[in-house]
Amino acid sequence: KGNIVIVVDNEDRENEGDFVIAAEDMTTEKMAFFVRYSGGVICIPALSSRLDELNLPMMVNNNEDTFRTAYTVSVDYKHGTTTGISAHDRALTCRSIAQPSKTTMSNDFRRPGHCFPLRYTEGGVLKRIGHTEASVDLCILAGKNPCAAISEVVSVKNENFEFLKSQNGSVYLENNSNDEIGSMARRNELYSLSRMWGIKMISISDLRQYRVENNC
Repeated sequence: KGNIVIVVDNEDRENEGDFVIAAEDMTTEKMAFFVRYSGGVICIPALSSRLDELNLPMMVNNNEDTFRTAYTVSVDYKHGTTTGISAHDRALTCRSIAQPSKTTMSNDFRRPGHCFPLRYTEGGVLKRIGHTEASVDLCILAGKNPCAAISEVVSVKNENFEFLKSQNGSVYLENNSNDEIGSMARRNELYSLSRMWGIKMISISDLRQYRVENNC
């Protein structure tokens, strides 16, 4: 339906949640929401075949990332954008990478840029338990182009850990950790935020189980 969801991984892994949306459905307004409530880094998981078409090599030859997240060189879409950093520009970059082959091509992008494509591991969450694979798997299951936009959700707790009000009442965020202000949102807070924002939340482990049980 083009809605944002929150995808959480295992507590013994990153123990974080990402905003996820099909890249083809990203809008300026949704990008502004991503940027406001996330760490601000926008990643675009996509099939390796699509990133090869766009001539996007790996960012580094020796990947030292803890979970070996497969970053390519960063990009901005060239047409109808300015510096590439605005919500409008980054939303357009997301949608352009999600376009079918030959609609947008390698020379339609500037390098480096403000969006970070990620290479999807073939087999998805059945092979790698990561947000890259989960987001693309969700796009495929939803009948969307296999390309997503994701960003990690940060904590919105203020210094006094006061409650946040929503249209449906009040959602209390418990101070049950030693995380500093501005740290990543953990599962309990993510659950509260998903209720407050009216955004569905799913775990990568549940997605993997669904794929196994339904052979998809």
